[in-house]
Amino acid sequence: MARIAFIVDTDFEDSEFRVPYDQVKQAGHEPVIIGLKTGKELKGKKGKETIRADKAIQDVKAEDFAALVIPGGYSPDHLRMDVRMVGFVRDFFKADKPIAAICHAPWMLVEADIADGRTVTSFPSIKTDLLNAGARWVDREVVEDGNIITSRKPDDLKAFCAALLRQVDKGIAPRLESPLAPEATAAQPPAVH
Repeated sequence: MARIAFIVDTDFEDSEFRVPYDQVKQAGHEPVIIGLKTGKELKGKKGKETIRADKAIQDVKAEDFAALVIPGGYSPDHLRMDVRMVGFVRDFFKADKPIAAICHAPWMLVEADIADGRTVTSFPSIKTDLLNAGARWVDREVVEDGNIITSRKPDDLKAFCAALLRQVDKGIAPRLESPLAPEATAAQPPAVH
């Protein structure tokens, strides 16, 4: 059984929290909700979910968890303003542990300065932010680039959860090619010598 951290603040996307949380539990793992304050009530932006933080960010370390899930909605925008949350995300990256970010959650990858050189997806409205941070953005239901797992929206949750659980159980996915991957270079003419 692995402990999996969920970093959440108010106005999270309800299903992007609930579906992975339930899938993690059903797979026999322990999901832990981490917020800015222990016991703080957190409401989903659609009003379907109300949860409480199990732990405060200052009371946890990445080394205590096997993976990290970042639900979307407005929550990541709140969380990226907290230096401890940003550091927590960066620590998972440095430890090469899975980081699963859906919808607007890749904002945390930008803030933690770990998007550079990675292939990711997200909700389309933050595509430019990811590109400006040095990421390669693609429009796919799920992208696994090493330990970074990203998806676009609630419709992608099945693939998102499958990728997360696969990495928790079987290890990190391979790194994808650099921004000059074969599909990016295929349209370029051959070099003239």
